[in-house]
Amino acid sequence: MADSVEVGSEAYEKYVEAGEILTEVMAEAADRVEVGVTQLEVAEFAEERIRELGGEPAFPVNISVDEEASHAAPGADDDTEFGEEMVCLDVGVHVDGHIADAATTVDLSGNPELVEAAEEALDAAVDAVEPGVHTGEIGAEIQDVIEAYGYNPVVNLTGHGVDVFDAHTGPNVPNRAVDSGTELEVGDVLAIEPFATDGTGKVSEGSDTEIYEVVGSGNVRDRRARQLLDDLEAFDGLPFAARWVDSPRAEMSLRRLEMADIVRSYPVLKEREGALVSQDEHTLVVTEDGCTVTTN
Repeated sequence: MADSVEVGSEAYEKYVEAGEILTEVMAEAADRVEVGVTQLEVAEFAEERIRELGGEPAFPVNISVDEEASHAAPGADDDTEFGEEMVCLDVGVHVDGHIADAATTVDLSGNPELVEAAEEALDAAVDAVEPGVHTGEIGAEIQDVIEAYGYNPVVNLTGHGVDVFDAHTGPNVPNRAVDSGTELEVGDVLAIEPFATDGTGKVSEGSDTEIYEVVGSGNVRDRRARQLLDDLEAFDGLPFAARWVDSPRAEMSLRRLEMADIVRSYPVLKEREGALVSQDEHTLVVTEDGCTVTTN
């Protein structure tokens, strides 16, 4: 569980600053999503713009297309261009480890109602946030809106808490009504992220991986892997992209570190082939009278 944050504190102001940076970057990046533009161009633009504005990426920019829902990111030599697709941008910013996490969907596919379903579900979820509300009640709000549009919520993806240098912690915020869960408290920092789909409502792992995270410690015999592990300290335990790593034979070294349970990979999460997924997300701080959205 994330630590509680007091409104007006130094930590709170850093969460707000991260959100302000993210809001500006998201708008500028979304404007660049057009048919014929490469995914890598948009990702690198957003990550560099975050740094220009005084933040750091909290994780690699996720660019999920059509049936992809999460963990999709372009590689170093990726020349994939946007087509007439459903494009989800998921961006994270941190200021001294204080994280803002938000997502938006740019529809190039001609399915605006799927985008609206996720957006309205997020609005309903944010409206429901207050001290004492159960996370399952928030999930019910999300589910009701998405199903009213005739779509399915993605039930095996959830919103989550954020903490200092921790982009994904408790409590989980489901995208459907559940009986189990947590009552929100003043000072909780949450990222709520409804996913709407015309598919089955469940995602599974694909074969592609570009995002990694250091999750343990230990010794490896390979010299290059040991050197890479030293280099990875620069990411402060946050997720990173393989293309951020400037190391000889980085792919092999990452594989060795993963086999030693020191590094975790995040394969792309996908709906069934041919489905579309939309996403909308905000980060917020629970307050006495509701919440403050940091990524507005």
